[in-house]
Amino acid sequence: MRLLLRILATAFAIWLTTVLFADHVEVVSPEGTGPYLLALVIIAVIYGLVHAIVKPLVNLIALPLYILTLGLVSLLVNALMLWITTLLTGIFDSYGLTVTGGFWWFVLAAFVIVVVQLVVMAFVPDRAREKK
Repeated sequence: MRLLLRILATAFAIWLTTVLFADHVEVVSPEGTGPYLLALVIIAVIYGLVHAIVKPLVNLIALPLYILTLGLVSLLVNALMLWITTLLTGIFDSYGLTVTGGFWWFVLAAFVIVVVQLVVMAFVPDRAREKK
């Protein structure tokens, strides 16, 4: 259940990012609301998989930079995860995420996605916290 809520929170965060930065961040999908929502969920799943598989490796490699920059490099790592997500979703013809305008739009979009995810997931009850 928590996984489904996390996927929906990520899909909502991606949607909000496309609304805020409509000129630079876009979800590619066939016409209609249903396909658009499906595209958001597909992108959210791929984004989650990238974060689960690739990000731990990048964090390990970038550990000295995390220490040196007091964690600010996490903005760049999240932008890299978003860039990888756009590459992976670009494989599909009718579904995908595109970010145009350069590197800083990746950083800004990734920042918004992470903040929205944190806010939304803060309202989801956690069984581990309830037991304490």
